[in-house]
Amino acid sequence: MRTIIHLSDLHFGRVNQALLAPLQQCVAALQPDVLVVSGDLTQRAKTVEFQAARAFLDTLPGPQIVVPGNHDIPLYNLARRFITPLRQYMRYVTLDLTPEYVDDEIAVLGINTARSLTFKDGHINRQQIAQIHQRMSAVDAHLTRIVVTHHPFDMPQDYDQADLVNRAPQAMQAFADCGVDLLLAGHLHVSHAHNTAQRYEISGYAALMVQAGTATSTRGRGASNSFNVLRVAHDAVQVERYCWDEARQSFLPTQREQFQRRAGVWSEQL
Repeated sequence: MRTIIHLSDLHFGRVNQALLAPLQQCVAALQPDVLVVSGDLTQRAKTVEFQAARAFLDTLPGPQIVVPGNHDIPLYNLARRFITPLRQYMRYVTLDLTPEYVDDEIAVLGINTARSLTFKDGHINRQQIAQIHQRMSAVDAHLTRIVVTHHPFDMPQDYDQADLVNRAPQAMQAFADCGVDLLLAGHLHVSHAHNTAQRYEISGYAALMVQAGTATSTRGRGASNSFNVLRVAHDAVQVERYCWDEARQSFLPTQREQFQRRAGVWSEQL
């Protein structure tokens, strides 16, 4: 079994500073095998914000799979936005826009869905879809396959469907073909886990979509600051949500869900 901590939407530049040390301590105590950060490390992609994000990442355990979000592309500096949109991200966070971690139980692949030509929407191109298919098809069959993006491939029905990744249906078919199990994303500032069967009717296939809320931002959109802890076995995944408890000044587990895979379909264990 592997433990994955899933953080998202840190938004340095708009963080609650009081949460940083308790979050670091909680993450360290959980001893993850992999730490995932699914985008929006900064609020406005400023140098000082990336420096703060880098300093915080350095306090967290590794290995780390980190991908950019739409907030990590400059909004108002048009030259940087359209000519070198991820220069600061690549300078301070990572040069690798397709980070990967593989061991003898899991294969985790990060993909960049942030683009200059849109303010907040996410895109995945045909080359990236082919890359995921090629890489995930190449790993051993018994590994649990995990794809990390900022923008989600699925979401609860009452959310704005425009927030789905562009080309999501084509990507989902490719994921079915190469057996992607888990999709980890952020963007919505909400923690949620469900399978993809309702939106994508693909015979014999349904992935597990796991959203993380914002771990540290003051822009909680009505939800508590939170992050997810996934405990991943070959045919079973436990998703546990940790939320900020103001009274205790710490992150505490508040909800736990169990999912199982049967014949290629992930579903909640009731």
